[in-house]
Amino acid sequence: MSTIHNDRHADSYYAASANPAPDRAKLEGDLSCDVCVIGAGITGASAALHLAEQGYNVVVLEGRQVGWGASGRSGGQAIIGYNEGIREIAKMVGKEDAFKLWDMALESKTLLTQTVEKHNIQCDLKWGHLMMAIKPRQMRELEAAKEELETETDYKGLQLLDKAEAFERVGSDKYIGALYDPESGHLHPLNYTLGLAAAAESAGAKIYENSPATHIQEGNEPVITTPNGTVRCKHVIMCANAYLEKLEPRIAGKIMPVGTFIIATEPLSDDMAKSLIRDDEGVVDINFVLNYWRLSADKRMLFGGRVSYSGLVPFDLKTTMGNSMRDIYPQLKDAKVDYAWGGNVAITVNRMPHFGRVGKNIYFAHGFSGHGILLTGLAGKLMAEAVQGTAERFDVFSRIPHMSFPGGALMRKPALVAAMAYFKLRDLL
Repeated sequence: MSTIHNDRHADSYYAASANPAPDRAKLEGDLSCDVCVIGAGITGASAALHLAEQGYNVVVLEGRQVGWGASGRSGGQAIIGYNEGIREIAKMVGKEDAFKLWDMALESKTLLTQTVEKHNIQCDLKWGHLMMAIKPRQMRELEAAKEELETETDYKGLQLLDKAEAFERVGSDKYIGALYDPESGHLHPLNYTLGLAAAAESAGAKIYENSPATHIQEGNEPVITTPNGTVRCKHVIMCANAYLEKLEPRIAGKIMPVGTFIIATEPLSDDMAKSLIRDDEGVVDINFVLNYWRLSADKRMLFGGRVSYSGLVPFDLKTTMGNSMRDIYPQLKDAKVDYAWGGNVAITVNRMPHFGRVGKNIYFAHGFSGHGILLTGLAGKLMAEAVQGTAERFDVFSRIPHMSFPGGALMRKPALVAAMAYFKLRDLL
């Protein structure tokens, strides 16, 4: 076994196909700025970009490299919405706020599209997404999700596919149907993150790599300590997501770092690639412990799934993940697996994003629970708005209630493992 906490980018297809990016200096010495952003993933780079464009002096502290965490390792699926439907969200925050959250979810796609176009970020962005049902209960869930969105909002374009149509689209006979969403999609997450960081630097932000924040001294002018320097600022934006818990113990109990894993095959022939995903959508099944897959720009199958709560990669990841892929696609039995990697994502108890403040001038957002490609860019923008004195939209997210994981820091992982065993069993029923 090996860990997923290496110091450089994971040995992934994304790293191997990354756009050129500079090695950035460590922070050495003491600095002052308007805003210190902790973490140079999508959230942090987005916050830095929006603030720098408004003339703020922004310093970004990245513990390793830009996009080192989930932003540069994920499945890259840009799925509109949340893990809960609008009616369930209304039970949490009220109907008015639920609709505001839905409108902002739609805005997150517009924001991503406009940012990619404005800054010419080469990240293989494509639209179209399929959610696959394995059993009748799941098909009923997809039908209900479609009905809810069409009844409660003006979201258009969702299509239910029967077994024959699902087979035509994904080339696997495991599925009895699907829900097609033309508005969701997929991209190369590391190249998107690198592009955001470059745009932020062009706007005036300064990014320091290999400069982990180790302590925050609160106050009217917080001071962030790193191994080789400090940053004094007026506002702090914490964007470390799954790696936030050790820095801020007061919210650590609401974060669960969970490892998820991906393989990439060798490039496939045009005919084979088209037979697997006819229209090049992002694809996900709707098991609680789900699989997700898509094609890369050079027609590799990128297949992800499994979960780990220990930080350890399952033994022989290429084989174990390859077996899961071939269970869905026996036609890939001879396809070589070129890359296998893992990384932590952050989940919350209710699988909704967690926004908030520590004191009056330290903001955080984490726990995107599988919807990070779109929602993280929006989170960065909303925290930038809050720093500028317009926090109404940020506060809508902050009103989502969150509880700590049962069991505290020592017992929450065993408790979640037990819960996940139940849901894995339920996936089989």
